[in-house]
Amino acid sequence: MTSPANTSATPYGTLPPSSTPSARKPLSLPRLREMQAHGEKITMLTAYDATFAAVADAAGVECILVGDSLGMVCQGLTSTVGVTLETMRHHTECVANGLRRSQATAWLIGDLPFGSYHESKEQALRSAVVLMQAGAHMVKLEGGGWTAETVRFLVERGIPVCAHLGLTPQTVHALGGYRVQGKGEEAAATLKQQAHELQDAGAAMMVLEMVPAALSAELTKELTHCATIGIGAGSGTAGQVLVLHDMLGMNLGKMPKFVRNFMEGPDNKTASVRGAMEAYVRAVKDGSFPVNATHAW
Repeated sequence: MTSPANTSATPYGTLPPSSTPSARKPLSLPRLREMQAHGEKITMLTAYDATFAAVADAAGVECILVGDSLGMVCQGLTSTVGVTLETMRHHTECVANGLRRSQATAWLIGDLPFGSYHESKEQALRSAVVLMQAGAHMVKLEGGGWTAETVRFLVERGIPVCAHLGLTPQTVHALGGYRVQGKGEEAAATLKQQAHELQDAGAAMMVLEMVPAALSAELTKELTHCATIGIGAGSGTAGQVLVLHDMLGMNLGKMPKFVRNFMEGPDNKTASVRGAMEAYVRAVKDGSFPVNATHAW
């Protein structure tokens, strides 16, 4: 009879438990705050299943986001609006299981999908509990203004929150498409106000998507208690995030300006998925990605 621990002998034993233990301690909120305070760049990638999550963890990615972008890259939807809470729960659980099968050092963030937190603070709490019980360490929600009250409500109940400003894909129809946000004095002032409100409400991290590089850098200096994570927001943020499939050069549509294919180039010595992830981590850490002139506005 095969020992339960001997999963490498199974036909689908893709997550070898016998891999070399990591020297990295599990990421925590205090550790992420320490990285921000010391100017050490934070790396984040999306992942939607156990295997890719385990590889990202082994490659040194600090934060894994189970993004509702899975609606587009996994389900083939034209936007994230059709993603349900149950779908997010399922994929969050898959990713959490993958991390437990490997090093389990990455900080896991689950996206609250469209319609799962808009009705009330209480609805947001119920939705957040679903993702936390599936294995998330933190939840992410989009938008500013009215969301600050929701963030405060969740944080007061012990749920870490990542905010998301700039291009917010769940409201892409209201924004008129995938456009840069925060351009012009009035738009920049509104975004800055919302960012400070979210920090004051307790948001520990904040994704800034398709925000002008100068504005993102300015906000990063001002938000001393909330780590900014850029995507198409320039090099001046506290960290970076990319959609996994984009940085591996796999995209069903047009590759966004802010993406770099890490499967190509001298940084990826082995032209492997793990090699691409390791190259991404190195590039974010040493400041060679993103390049404002190429990847930002």
